[in-house]
Amino acid sequence: MEVFRPEAGKFPPLEQAHAYRGELVFVDHANRRGSLRVQSTGVFRFSAPRPFAMLPYGSVRYHGAPADLRDIPLGTMLHVRAFLPPDPTTSAVPVLPVKNRQKADSGGPGTAPAENHVLLLEDEPSRCQREGMVWRLKEVDVRQQEGILVASRGPKQGGDGNAGEETFSFDAATRVWRGRESLRSGHLLEEGTWPASGKKALGGQPVLLGVTWKPTPGGVFTRFHISDIWLDDAAMQGATRQQTETHKAFVRSRWMPAWIDAVEYGKFGRAKVTATLFGGMDPSLYSDFKAGIPALMNGVENTLKHTEGGTAGPSQMAARGTLLEVTRSSGEAPVGSSGIQIQFETDLITEGLRPARAVRVRPASWPDVHLPREEYVGDGAGFSLEQRFPTPAIFPKY
Repeated sequence: MEVFRPEAGKFPPLEQAHAYRGELVFVDHANRRGSLRVQSTGVFRFSAPRPFAMLPYGSVRYHGAPADLRDIPLGTMLHVRAFLPPDPTTSAVPVLPVKNRQKADSGGPGTAPAENHVLLLEDEPSRCQREGMVWRLKEVDVRQQEGILVASRGPKQGGDGNAGEETFSFDAATRVWRGRESLRSGHLLEEGTWPASGKKALGGQPVLLGVTWKPTPGGVFTRFHISDIWLDDAAMQGATRQQTETHKAFVRSRWMPAWIDAVEYGKFGRAKVTATLFGGMDPSLYSDFKAGIPALMNGVENTLKHTEGGTAGPSQMAARGTLLEVTRSSGEAPVGSSGIQIQFETDLITEGLRPARAVRVRPASWPDVHLPREEYVGDGAGFSLEQRFPTPAIFPKY
């Protein structure tokens, strides 16, 4: 097995990432980490949750839109593209042996990959939209407002591709979205779209599915559950717009993440900082970065937690200055990068603004809000870049 570890200051290629799928079972949103129950060939419920951390430039997508870990409900099945820890000494989660994905336990082989630093984390509809895929409903079997759906995933533009059929459970809590309508599975039974009881062929109806996991009766080893069904494009677009607005408000309050490419030092604390904005955000956020506007820049930990917090939060300690230039690279940017580079000039550079370090940047027009205490580190004399709350020791060693 070829060992690939991301390097500081370089966006790793997506094709080098290890791909797997798992259920979100724990989230530490302030530190951009959590735990997944990784799917394998074994009994799914036997797989112990495995910790993961988002790379500083790692993207989360939910309902086809940018997201934060706090936006995703526990139990959601997520598709993962991940790498070995770039620097094991500063990993926010336990570091595993490089060949750990070859190890098998009661949950099956590959349930504890050492590649636990995530570049791309996305739910089922996000992955389908990115790859131009849909689920085609083949058959429904209803018993007392719950039952089984048979579906296969394939290209949106006709055909099932090479995907095999998969069996899902649904129940009375499964949400159904049609245009602007918010329905339940029971509404499909009432209107006769699905039978009140028994089986019905659905003819390959194209939909998008929200996939979760829940304990299954009958001794089934691995069967996933449908939380949502989007019956048409308008319904999915509505969910995407809602999540987009949620994330835009979040980024404006926590600042845009980036990393520093170069620093040109002047006299008496003056400096010009060149930085690349991270990718995965809504375009309207990037359009707020314009040459000539006032801005703030603050150092962050590799979890993107602000490190210059002072006693009142990041705005008190951040370097203040002006955006001199905003340039966009030609061609497609790698995953993790926006392809947008800014040059920021300040008359008092702070300790955290160094080459290859992650930062957060805020145009002065964005809201100046006070962050909750768990989202920044540093209390004057007690400041340490290694300060975390809580430490990786919170994760059990299975």
